[in-house]
Amino acid sequence: MRVSVDTEMCCGSGQCVLAVPEVFDQCEEDGIVRLLDEHPDGEHHEDVRAAAAVCPAGAITVHEG
Repeated sequence: MRVSVDTEMCCGSGQCVLAVPEVFDQCEEDGIVRLLDEHPDGEHHEDVRAAAAVCPAGAITVHEG
C-alpha cells in the first residue's frame, strides 16, 4: 500500500489524524494534513482505508498493491 495526500484539497478536519496518528499529522499553523508514512505497515492498512473514506475533502488516496 502507498498513501498520498493532496494538501490543496485538505480542509484540516483532522479525521485522518484521529484514525491513524502513526500515518497522518497536521501542521500546527493551518491544520493541513502532513503524511508521516507513505508506505504504512500492514497493521495500519485498514485504518488508513477508513481515514481515506471519512476524509470530508477526499484529500487522501490509497494506492493498493
